[in-house]
Amino acid sequence: MSPGFPSKAPSVAAVDWGTTRLRVWLVDDAGKILAERRGDDGLITAQAAGFSTILEGHLAAMGAPEAMPVIICGMAGSRQGWLEAPYVTVPAPIGAILAGAARIPGQRRDIRIVPGLAQRQADAPDVMRGEETQLAGAGLPAKGRHLVCMPGTHSKWVLVEDGVVAGFGTWPTGELFSVLAAHSILRHSLGEEPKPVAPGNPFFRRWCEQALADGGDVTSKLFSIRAAGLLQDLKPDDAAACLSGLLIGGEIASASRRYRKGTASVVLIASGALGALYTEALGLAGLAVRTVDADEAVRTGLIEAARENGMIAGSGVAA
Repeated sequence: MSPGFPSKAPSVAAVDWGTTRLRVWLVDDAGKILAERRGDDGLITAQAAGFSTILEGHLAAMGAPEAMPVIICGMAGSRQGWLEAPYVTVPAPIGAILAGAARIPGQRRDIRIVPGLAQRQADAPDVMRGEETQLAGAGLPAKGRHLVCMPGTHSKWVLVEDGVVAGFGTWPTGELFSVLAAHSILRHSLGEEPKPVAPGNPFFRRWCEQALADGGDVTSKLFSIRAAGLLQDLKPDDAAACLSGLLIGGEIASASRRYRKGTASVVLIASGALGALYTEALGLAGLAVRTVDADEAVRTGLIEAARENGMIAGSGVAA
């Protein structure tokens, strides 16, 4: 047993492997976190340095046993990753998704990657990878209809019915903000480095409310941000708040049209400043919000995946 571990030896390593970042947790058989390590060696770095090399370096630094199994979620399972973990087609029970983790061959450890989800409808093809693990760790009741929002670069909205992922959609809100702020005419309005947008900013609220009232009509309003700078002396930081409110409000309006029927509340899986903005915007849309911390959700989801794959004791999530 490593001297850094309080009472029990770790049973499994849980890894969230994103595009630019990596997080590793050592977990005991009861699901308790014993150690944590973070790094900037995500998918992009691992493609050059080697996935096994990076993982083993982190595990060695944490004093992990050599034969300890590893459960991974995120971009390490993408086509550009360590091993492409096949997508599970929805509708699918959450427990069955986790249990389908793909094993990496030729490793001395049992290393598995949680599969992503695929929606194969001809008129609404979509995929997710990584968010399915947050979904599993969100503590959704086994029964009932639940609408889940996971904001980010590519925001996901997921409909879960009686423990089954019935469908989902992607809104690239964060990416749109970045592209418009840096590569469109709006770069002249937002300036080089606008300050982070506060949820109480009146410009954020006003433009979000406008997007909600217009049913998500975003493109016809974008140039108004530029015009407001020229005609009304709109400051760069307030212009950023306008753009953020417009895009987030547009996303919520669009997702509500698709999924909100019969649903008056949303489970928001988010952290930090982005979570605060979505909480504000969802409230403006008249939706009750239950917030789940995104970091806690992915940790919990990985622990459930370890249980579903027999790496630690327990029965896993309800199917």
